[in-house]
Amino acid sequence: MGHCRHLWRSRRLWRSPFSLVLLAAAFALSYAFFAAPSALQAECPVVSPLLIGPQPANLTFPLLTLEAMGNKRSTSVSAGGLYRPPDCRARHRTAIVVPYRKRPTHLGALLDHLHPFLQRQQLHYRIYLVEQWGNGTFNKGRLYNAGVREALRDATWSCIVFHDVDLLPEDDRNIYGCRRDKPSHLSVAIDKFAYRLHYPQAFGGVVAMTPEQFRKTNGYSNQFWGWGQEDDNLWQRVILSGMQVVRPPVAIARYKMIKHQRDAGNERNPRNVDLLRRTKLDWSSDGFNSLTYKLLFKELEPLYTHLMVDVGKKAPSYLRGNTTTPA
Repeated sequence: MGHCRHLWRSRRLWRSPFSLVLLAAAFALSYAFFAAPSALQAECPVVSPLLIGPQPANLTFPLLTLEAMGNKRSTSVSAGGLYRPPDCRARHRTAIVVPYRKRPTHLGALLDHLHPFLQRQQLHYRIYLVEQWGNGTFNKGRLYNAGVREALRDATWSCIVFHDVDLLPEDDRNIYGCRRDKPSHLSVAIDKFAYRLHYPQAFGGVVAMTPEQFRKTNGYSNQFWGWGQEDDNLWQRVILSGMQVVRPPVAIARYKMIKHQRDAGNERNPRNVDLLRRTKLDWSSDGFNSLTYKLLFKELEPLYTHLMVDVGKKAPSYLRGNTTTPA
């Protein structure tokens, strides 16, 4: 009987307003210290104090293997190529999307160079390698579209950076973040073109867009098989959707291109010029909203998230001059 009376009193105690306040405070402290530590951090400075400015990308061959670089970066980068600044809350949450096939030395050089570059900018970032499965004709636009879709399933990124595997940034003041009002063309000055803008409508190499901007343009076309014009098509989509492109100063937006031969399966496709002329007619129906692909696997490697994607094959009708290619 005494035990029952004690239990009843205990229940009354926990039902009191004071006890409920204590319980709520305990839950709040637990959440603050365990579930949301980043929310307690101060926001990172507008200009990172870790920036060093110009740093030429001097390549030394042979390059490190991916395994060696994974061990080298394992202390700072989480599985999947994910990084958060340890001492402050990042101003930019950036997904880096890299289309890829059979370029291991280029990939190694990019990862070895890009991770410290991004960490000096105090970004919260993750690198996605989107690899095209098989030996069919390369389709960079579909890989970019698929990479964005998979990245947005992982997290609410504020910025998507579309990055060729053979370009190394040479000045960390070229911030891999997005402007809310305009898409950014970051690879303005490449050594291959004497560190000058190749042509006024250039919009390839390294491009930054918010997810909202990307959806507004309907992403990349899915119809550009082989090399050429898919970036010019995206430029037209930006203009047609009522936006403008912004570029950092030439003195900052400098890149070194790793020399390479044209890949088998990614030869120049003269029919892409005809497709480019049709941009105004089909940009709203061909793109991110019409993408089809198969995600064959997703693996968290030490330095990147590896997405193996089947984007289909170029239809035989395309070879006979038809400018539409079903997925």
